[in-house]
Amino acid sequence: MAANLTPQYLEAERKLKTAKTPQERLEIMQEMMALMPKHKATEKLQAQLKTKISKLKEEMERQTSAKHGVSYVIPKQGAGQVVVLGPPNAGKSMLIKALTGADPEVGDYPFTTRAPAPYMMKYENVRVQMVDLPPMAPDLMESWQVELIKIADAALIVVDLADADAPSLLESLVAALKEKRVEFVREDYEPPADAPYGPPFKRRTLLVANKSDLDAGGANLEALKLFFENQLAVVPVSSATGEGIEDLKKRVYDFLHVIRVYSKVPGKKPDHNEPFVMKRGTTVIEMARAVHKDFAEKLNYARLWRGTEYSGQMVNRDFVLQDEDVCELHL
Repeated sequence: MAANLTPQYLEAERKLKTAKTPQERLEIMQEMMALMPKHKATEKLQAQLKTKISKLKEEMERQTSAKHGVSYVIPKQGAGQVVVLGPPNAGKSMLIKALTGADPEVGDYPFTTRAPAPYMMKYENVRVQMVDLPPMAPDLMESWQVELIKIADAALIVVDLADADAPSLLESLVAALKEKRVEFVREDYEPPADAPYGPPFKRRTLLVANKSDLDAGGANLEALKLFFENQLAVVPVSSATGEGIEDLKKRVYDFLHVIRVYSKVPGKKPDHNEPFVMKRGTTVIEMARAVHKDFAEKLNYARLWRGTEYSGQMVNRDFVLQDEDVCELHL
């Protein structure tokens, strides 16, 4: 089958050969992806171009970090990487302990956390990477902290509900990060498919109002919502009592915008312990490619199980999968 590439695509491909900077190459490749006809004959070309774009973004991120001296690289693991940030004494390490069961250093004094530390949070049958950042303030912000936020998939901002000054502290921190080209957006934000790499770096974020057990009457929570609920969802929790922790875990999983898909071998039951974690909007052909790089080319058809809606019916290559679908690939 012919790819039938458009003249506009071929012109962009020609421009790519003369591009001089990484940013220029990235913009052209993203333009090529938008211009490429989407059908079976271009699936391999789409996959190759997506890989090139991903590798170029990673290289640009490494170069950005290198320009600022000290840097930390936290390889992404699990269903997604979530940075946990906030002002001093917000209780971030206690929250990490409540979410992950890990045992980070916890103290009732500022700056207990001195370097980024990754932990894994389990939600049902998936794990999410939580990266605990040292405390941040407008006048206390390392460049590598900002870079880690830019690279992460999402963020939790933790504030101390026992502190009446929490709204003003948070407002100053958010404004300072906006000057660094980082913007926090609501959990339902979905970037356009052709969104360019680069500023502003918009990260889906939840505002975690910690120490709810110390906010007698909820006055501080109401003040926090008054200032920020139009911008970010406010989630009250208590790391000490466990109140709201399970709900927070679910919301963290949901705001990563991923799905779990189970692969089924014909004649056998699916393994629900090891799902393939994919982005929302993933199709059958993309799932086949995730199972094995050769499966996409050899895929004949697939059968799908989804609650009472599907029970083994055949679906085509472009069928969009949903969370906890069971997919049986036939080559």
